[in-house]
Amino acid sequence: MTAVLGLSCYFHDAAAALIVDGQVVAAAEEERFSRVKHDAAFPTQAIRFCLEQAGITSHDLTAVAFYEEPATKLGRVLTSGIAGLPGSASTLTRALGRWGREKLWIESTICRSLGIRPSRVTYVDHHLSHAASSFLASPFSEAATLTIDGVGEWSTATIGQASGSVGGTSPAQMRNELSLDFPHSVGLLYSTMTEYLGFEVNEGEFKVMGMAAYGTPRYRDKLDQVCTVHADGSLTLDMRYFAFHRDEKTSLTPRLVDLLGAPPRDSQRTFGDASDGLTPDDQHYADVAASIQDLCEDIVVAMAHEAHRRSPSANLAYAGGVALNGLANRAILDRTPFQNLYIPPAPGDSGGAMGAALYTYHALIGRPRTYVARTADLGKDYADGIEKTLAEWGVLSQRYDSGETLVEFVADRIAAGDVVGWHQGRFEWGPRALGHRSILADPTRAHMKSTINKKVKFREQFRPFAPAVLADKAERYFSGPLEQGPARFMQFVVPAREGVAEALPAVVHFGTSRVQTVYADQSPRLASLIEAFGSHSGHPVLLNTSFNLKGEPIVASPADTLSTFYRSGLDLLVMGDHVIVKN
Repeated sequence: MTAVLGLSCYFHDAAAALIVDGQVVAAAEEERFSRVKHDAAFPTQAIRFCLEQAGITSHDLTAVAFYEEPATKLGRVLTSGIAGLPGSASTLTRALGRWGREKLWIESTICRSLGIRPSRVTYVDHHLSHAASSFLASPFSEAATLTIDGVGEWSTATIGQASGSVGGTSPAQMRNELSLDFPHSVGLLYSTMTEYLGFEVNEGEFKVMGMAAYGTPRYRDKLDQVCTVHADGSLTLDMRYFAFHRDEKTSLTPRLVDLLGAPPRDSQRTFGDASDGLTPDDQHYADVAASIQDLCEDIVVAMAHEAHRRSPSANLAYAGGVALNGLANRAILDRTPFQNLYIPPAPGDSGGAMGAALYTYHALIGRPRTYVARTADLGKDYADGIEKTLAEWGVLSQRYDSGETLVEFVADRIAAGDVVGWHQGRFEWGPRALGHRSILADPTRAHMKSTINKKVKFREQFRPFAPAVLADKAERYFSGPLEQGPARFMQFVVPAREGVAEALPAVVHFGTSRVQTVYADQSPRLASLIEAFGSHSGHPVLLNTSFNLKGEPIVASPADTLSTFYRSGLDLLVMGDHVIVKN
C-alpha cells in the first residue's frame, strides 16, 4: 500500500487529503469539524477523519506532503518586511511572532502529531500544489497549467505544462515555466478592492462578483492607472496605491481612496436592491465592483493566452483562489483558444493539500495516474449517527424506507413553497454545496431569493443563488460550456437563455447563472429530486445554496444540521432517510 497525506494550514482554509494506492479516499477542510470559518489551525480533526475513513493509522503513511515550502516563504516575509521599514515594523514583528510560534516548526508539528520521522515529510511549492490539484485530478493526458492567487512563497501566478495519462504506466510530469512574483498580484489587487467595497478579505470576494452585476466599469481607467497589464498577461502594480506589502491590517491607502473618489464602503451599511433602484452611493460602489471584475477577467484571459502560446494544448488545468471567479472562468473558454478547462472543486488553499499529496504520489514517488475527480463528496458520512442525534435532541422525524417516496414528498413540499435543508451522504470537498449539504428551493418563485437571503441565510439581499439542473437538460436553460468539468462543481457563470429569467427568476442574476450540472450516476438522489420537482413545475431545476448561516461553515454533522435548521427559517429538513417538519 502507498498512502500519502496532504496538508495545508497556517494561512486560511486548513485541510487534509489522503491518497491510497492512487485514489483520493478522503479530503476535508478543518472548518467543517472545528466550526471556525476558514480555520487556519493545524488540521488535527481533518487528519483524524482521513485516516479513519481509510482504516489506517499514521504509521501506514508512505509520506506526508505539505502544500508549500516554509523556508522560502519566510524569506519573502523577511525581504518584503525589511524593505518596507519603518512603516512595516509592527507588521513584521507580528509576522515573525507567528513564524516563531508555529510556521517555522511545521515539520516538528507534523512529526509530533502523526508520530512519524522527518524523512517522510515532503514540501511542494505552493503554486505547484495548486497546479497538481487541477491537472492530476483532471481527465487530461496533457495540458497547459495556470495558477493565480494572492501569493504563495513568492509567486502570485504561474504558467506551466503537465503530462501523464490516466491509466498510463509512466509517472506524471509537471513543471512551472513562468511566474509572476509578489507584490504584483491579481489576487491581492482583487482583495484590496474587496476591502474597499466593505467585505471581508478572503471571504467576500465572491460578493464583489455579485455586486458587479449592478454596475458598469466606469472606473476601469482609474484601475488601469494602478495596474499595468503586459502583453504576456503579467502585471505591474503601482505600489504607491497599496499597503498589503507593509500592513497586514489594511491594503488600502489614502492615494487609492482619493483615486476612486469616495471613502471605503461601510461594511455595516446595506447595499440596495436593483429592483428598488440604487442610491448614488450604492451605484458608485457597484461601478467600482464592475470595474475590478472587468479588469480581473482581462488579466485572467491574457494569462491564459500566454499559457496557450507556450503550450498550445486544447486543455487548460487551472487552480488558485482566483479560479473561484466564475465569470473569469467562463471568459477563458469564450476568449482564448482553449477548448477544455478543468478546475477542481477546491481550487484555493484547502485544495493545496490535495495537490501536494497528488504531486508527491505521482511525480515524486512516481506512481501512474488512476484518479479523476468527477464528484466532490470526499468528506465524512454521518449516516450512522443520524438516528442517535435525533434521539439526543428529542426530535420527531418521519423515516422513509423508499427513496422514491421520500423524493416525491420533498418535491411536493418544494413545489408548495417550502425551503428545504438537504443533508445526504458525505459532505463536499471545497467551498461549494453540491447537493450533499444544501438548501434547496423552488427557483420559479420570484420572492424566493429575498426570502432565503433574509429569513434563512441572514445575509445581504443582493446575493444571487445558483441553479442545480439535470446535466442532460442544462442546455434548455443556459448557454455556454456546460459539458465542462467546472460546471459540475458550480465554477462557471453562464448566460441564461431567452425567457429563463422569467421562468426561473430566483436563480438568474442579471441574465446569468452560476450553474451546477447534476449527473444521475454520480448524485442519484439529488437527480431524482430535481426530476420529481420538474414533474410538478415543468422545470428540472432547483435553487441550490450552501447549508449554513452567515459567518458559519457549511454544516457537516447531524448536530450542525439540526442547530442550523432550528436557528433559520427553513421549513423542512431531510437527513438521510429522515424528514423533519418545522412546526
